[in-house]
Amino acid sequence: QVQLVESGGGLVQPGGSLRLSCAASGFTFSSYAMTWYRQAPGKERELVAFITSTDGSTNYADSVKGRFTISRDNKKGTLYLRMNMLKPGDTAVYYCNAPSLHAWGQGTLVTVSS
Repeated sequence: QVQLVESGGGLVQPGGSLRLSCAASGFTFSSYAMTWYRQAPGKERELVAFITSTDGSTNYADSVKGRFTISRDNKKGTLYLRMNMLKPGDTAVYYCNAPSLHAWGQGTLVTVSS
């Protein structure tokens, strides 16, 4: 059974940093492109970052470019999102996604507030 389990969310002050993790199981993790999405209350789900399954190329939403870094550890089967210089507008539930498998995690809440 395909499973994606996000962790690492929490409360952080503006300007702070947080590292999210997504533990993958039930499929060959290294063979699939992975993404991070986020959804704030009352807003549509937004694609935050993308990483390929081949050369590890990445792409980011303009709103997070230069602040967030997506990475993966194929040996551990884990996807990461390092978030720096966090802003209140980054507050959302963050989801791990394997697009080709139509698989989603349960999400982890990130709250940026002073």
